[in-house]
Amino acid sequence: MSELIVIGYDDHAVAAKAFKAVQKLRDDHAVELKGLAVVRVDADGETHVDTPKKSEEVALSATAGALWGLVLGMVILTPGIGVVGAAVGGLIGKLSQMGVDNGFRNKVKELLEPGSAAVVIMASRITEDRFAEAMEPFGGTVLKTTLPEDRERELAEQLTGSGSDAETAG
Repeated sequence: MSELIVIGYDDHAVAAKAFKAVQKLRDDHAVELKGLAVVRVDADGETHVDTPKKSEEVALSATAGALWGLVLGMVILTPGIGVVGAAVGGLIGKLSQMGVDNGFRNKVKELLEPGSAAVVIMASRITEDRFAEAMEPFGGTVLKTTLPEDRERELAEQLTGSGSDAETAG
């Protein structure tokens, strides 16, 4: 199971400090990250995504990286979904089953007005009290949803095309 946490800020500088605090929590083993980004919207409404530098990056498998990229893209970057192919439609359906529904995405979009920023965290484990204590000085608006492990696995299989066709002995 993963937690998807989006913390919105009115100021990019505060979001950048919160982003660094999450990295420190990762280094202190208070958070196990599957993905981390700071998203800012400039005065012109353009969205910019910053992720950890390669030297600081969360070690992700190709599947986990694709999953994080899809979740980040669907939650933050997809302005609206019109006509889509069957594969993308299936992935969107899986995200909805995982709890990343239109309501959650709309709340995230409301946080990301021009001039604002958000820290987006996908974590497999969080020490809640340490996380809350470390993030409290930055304030912000917190949105959170849970991504169940079985749904995450289904989405990862759909991303990689490795559906479970094999029978299991039992």
